[in-house]
Amino acid sequence: MSDHATTPATESFVAHRNLLFTVAYEMLGSAADAEDVLQETWLRWVKVDLEEVLDQRAYLVRITTRQSLNRLRTMKRRKESYVGPWLPEPLLTAPDVAEDVELAESMSMALMLVLETLSPTERAVFVLREVFDLGYDEIAAAVDKTPAAVRQIAHRARQHVDARRPRSVVSLSDTRAALESFQSALETGNLQGLLDVLAPEVVLMGDGGGIKHASRRPITGADKVSRLLIAGTGKVDAAITIELTVVNGNPALLLRLDGEIDGIMAARVEDARITGLYYVRNPEKLTRVESETSLTLR
Repeated sequence: MSDHATTPATESFVAHRNLLFTVAYEMLGSAADAEDVLQETWLRWVKVDLEEVLDQRAYLVRITTRQSLNRLRTMKRRKESYVGPWLPEPLLTAPDVAEDVELAESMSMALMLVLETLSPTERAVFVLREVFDLGYDEIAAAVDKTPAAVRQIAHRARQHVDARRPRSVVSLSDTRAALESFQSALETGNLQGLLDVLAPEVVLMGDGGGIKHASRRPITGADKVSRLLIAGTGKVDAAITIELTVVNGNPALLLRLDGEIDGIMAARVEDARITGLYYVRNPEKLTRVESETSLTLR
């Protein structure tokens, strides 16, 4: 891009880059893949005759969507051979992301896992319509469907997501309070404290990617999860430190062993208790938890 530093194409791309990255990340759940999509978008964008483009933002979103759909299909094969559960890549986000309730909810680990259950086209339509509020005609051009078909896909995807997403949007303060109670209980090895903050049906998912140890199946139930966490921290021959942070616009915990990052633990909170714990330990997914990633819906 440096060779085109002063061209109108570069100026437009740079102006919309954060939006395009957010679109790609929402569709893929992977910052590394989102960056690849942006590179592919750029290579196509510089070949476009800008005089023929009525809305540059819409055109760029269209290219990004199509490249994301291509990438989603290749990622499906990778995920099928992935060791253990696959969790989205956590991103350290700026305070303004947390203040944008719609963006923070759409990027939560819990909702992004729900989006994983959609087909590539359903996910693209849902993200563009529900998260970015694009019109059906614009989405139709991006996914190569008719507006009528897009309406049906959007309706179907919305029903699917609504049936699986958290029942209500929890405030950041409630999520933070639950995580602080969880952190305190974990740091002190307080089994009852963990049982008090975890919902009976809580599910723990760990993503080690075959590089770091993590359970290859979800662990369900407050008693099993609590005992596993207490036993796990007790076996670690290193100084464990836990600090509150914000990833994907939501409170989360950053765990270190002897000062080195071990993982990010995000949570799904309902009725003041934790119903889902998502522990990302795969080091390939922890490259963006110390420097902020800029995201936007506009």
